[in-house]
Amino acid sequence: MPGMLDTITNAWKSVEIRKKILFTLAMLVVYSIGKVIPVPGIDQVQFSSLLKQMGQLGQLMDIISGGALNQVSLFAMGITPYINSSIILQLLTVAIPALERLQKEGEQGRKKIQVITRYVTIGLALFQATAFWYATRSASASTLPPFLSAILIIASFTAGTAFIMWVGEKIDQFGVGNGISLIIFAGIVSRGPQIVQQLFVAITNWSYKGSLLLAIPLTLLAIAFSVGIVALVVFVSTAERRIPVQYAKRVVGRKQFGGQNTYLPIKVNSAGVLPVIFAMSLLSMPSTIVSFFFAGSNSAIATFFKNFANQPSYYVVYAFLILGFTFFYSMIQFNPVEIANNLQKNGGFIPGIRPGRPSSDFILRTSRRLNWFDAIFLMVIVMMPVLLGRLTSSSSTLWFGGTAILIVVGVALQTMKQMESQLLMRHYEGFLK
Repeated sequence: MPGMLDTITNAWKSVEIRKKILFTLAMLVVYSIGKVIPVPGIDQVQFSSLLKQMGQLGQLMDIISGGALNQVSLFAMGITPYINSSIILQLLTVAIPALERLQKEGEQGRKKIQVITRYVTIGLALFQATAFWYATRSASASTLPPFLSAILIIASFTAGTAFIMWVGEKIDQFGVGNGISLIIFAGIVSRGPQIVQQLFVAITNWSYKGSLLLAIPLTLLAIAFSVGIVALVVFVSTAERRIPVQYAKRVVGRKQFGGQNTYLPIKVNSAGVLPVIFAMSLLSMPSTIVSFFFAGSNSAIATFFKNFANQPSYYVVYAFLILGFTFFYSMIQFNPVEIANNLQKNGGFIPGIRPGRPSSDFILRTSRRLNWFDAIFLMVIVMMPVLLGRLTSSSSTLWFGGTAILIVVGVALQTMKQMESQLLMRHYEGFLK
């Protein structure tokens, strides 16, 4: 904590970084204002009641949007289409050679992929806005003809998502931190007081006859538990496995190169929160289709998917999907063969391991062991708040708690690291100490 405060203090003293911080805060204020601008032609009360029928999917989207979905504002869909678009492009990069070549072209290729991501985002936003309108068309309160009312609502939702995407990119360009991540961060943090209040009410109701004397220590225990989870997430998010690497000595003319000892860092939580988001999105897809297009159906399949989120089997499948996506994400992002080849080209080797294939196998085995730990860690962080929610009969409040903590802590650490790197660029004396 003192190190974080020192980083913020030193960053504020720098005029250039201070301007970036103020610009970022200004953009987040603009985002907060947009969350309270209502979409014309929709009755908020009826829309909120329809939103509750979507179960955990509606709660997830409402939390990520910072409550904008429940208020039926212009930013109701939040940044979800952009997240899905980024995930789709990331997965297609492995499957489509043209996208893989763009990714390897450096900054120019990254800009082209970013343009493609924007177009895919608009397409997904149009589809999602249409689904929203179709699922909640009974909440229409417009005096316009149904056709024009539908165009107005769909265009409003889509424009809101496009504007949020623009805000995020401006933060990336002129501000501090990752713009999209900070928007999600702001949406989750803005719901913090409400979640704490709901937790206190749930614990009070769970206590014996609503005893306030018992509710207060239970609330303090829940807060202490949350602080412990945050500390654990910070520890694992910053932890890394350091594989020792030694470089052979080379003599070029009268100079000697190499011979130093260093290490190859492999992050423990290399996938971050993405396996949880992937698993949640995949599990939510059938419920989304049923909630949007078959809400009034009483068929066995529709009933099964409507109630699937409340069954114990849901969390078992959820845990296995997190495990699978953790290994899948590591497989597409981490290439031990390329790392071993780069070490060999630069005269480096792992002590006790022969260069080439044995080194890549050793790095792969080490990475796989870390993947097991990472997957189990993510499952524990996600499932513990669910169990606490079941215990206090407030699962609707706490089921997203673990994921929210992973996102908030990850964004905070990422922003602090970026600020520290910018400070190092302006204070060279830090390298001499």
